[in-house]
Amino acid sequence: MARLARTAGLTDVQQEILSTVRSFVDKEIIPHAQALEHADEYPAEIVEGMKEMGLFGLTIPEEYGGLGESLLTYALVVEEIARGWMSVSGVINTHFIVAHMITRHGTPEQKQHFLPRMATGEVRGSFSMSEPDLGSDVAAIKTRAKREGDDYVIDGAKMWLTNGGSSNLIALLVKTDEGAEKAHQNLTTFLVEKPSGFGEVLPGLTIPGKIDKMGYKGVDTTEAVFDGFKIGADKVLGEAPGKGFSYMMDGVEVGRVNVAARACGIAIRSFELAIAYAQQRTTFGKPIAQHQAIAFKLAEMATKVEAAHLMMVNAARLKDSGARNDVEAGMAKLIASEYCAEVTQEAFRIHGGYGYSKEYEIERLMREAPFLLIGEGTSEIQKTIISRGLLRDYKA
Repeated sequence: MARLARTAGLTDVQQEILSTVRSFVDKEIIPHAQALEHADEYPAEIVEGMKEMGLFGLTIPEEYGGLGESLLTYALVVEEIARGWMSVSGVINTHFIVAHMITRHGTPEQKQHFLPRMATGEVRGSFSMSEPDLGSDVAAIKTRAKREGDDYVIDGAKMWLTNGGSSNLIALLVKTDEGAEKAHQNLTTFLVEKPSGFGEVLPGLTIPGKIDKMGYKGVDTTEAVFDGFKIGADKVLGEAPGKGFSYMMDGVEVGRVNVAARACGIAIRSFELAIAYAQQRTTFGKPIAQHQAIAFKLAEMATKVEAAHLMMVNAARLKDSGARNDVEAGMAKLIASEYCAEVTQEAFRIHGGYGYSKEYEIERLMREAPFLLIGEGTSEIQKTIISRGLLRDYKA
């Protein structure tokens, strides 16, 4: 077993889960990832395999049919899956965030309605905050829901929905009129059930189609257009209008741990490819791994892989303890995504001209790594979160 990215103190159950997932990745994901990614094809058979293993219910409480595992277990599973193909981890990431939000903040009726079917993968979640004209200023959301009796009517456009077409449940953050002075206290999260697919999937709700991307292919990224879409007030998460921002931020915190885990997975795979290639490729009569220029690269890459993994594990364990982890999750996401980009590029350089060929896996990883620099908040946003937390904790 490789010595990098080991995690101390895991239970027998956690180790068994990770062993099963690692075997699944090696046998069912890595051999098919290149072809599926280049064809931009949804990994339907792989998703069915994850359903059979119970991964869609990994963190859902046992009383609702899930495995009731921790965020740490989930993050380590994501790390393994992203090592195989990041897009597959994207299929379960938004689902996990939505399940977490419902588990933490949903009404008893909402939990009973959604969680058992989410645990089996029958219901798969997506997560929507962004809008076409909206960057990181979430409080400036324009999509609006107006109360009309027992219903709300939603109008507006949302952007960058991962699994927007393939999912059948959207956790949707929109503006409502709660009369609060602070903008974020006028935001509400709705649980929107819909059919999977594209076009006008429900009266007033259109999923136009997939957005073509540089990487992160296979998984669909979409817009969502709401035009007079009617939804019941009982579909407000927690039946708590105006609380949507705090619920979403809770989801984003675990999402940042997830992005850190994905970055770790890609970095691990990039290192594996680089160190294997460096021992096979020879120049000047010896493997390039024996040239100090390459040996030093491998040493630096391995150190970055290890550091990112440890910070990701720390952030996950802190969240599991119930403590606030906004700073630690931001730090883990920041360093893991930046190191992932650096490690992947070094692996690309070690491959030389072959790294530029689509026949080699590193070409795909080079296109996937940049997404992690912006997903769940850019590196600059993470620095803002970290610095605010530090000033809070070290107030003069």
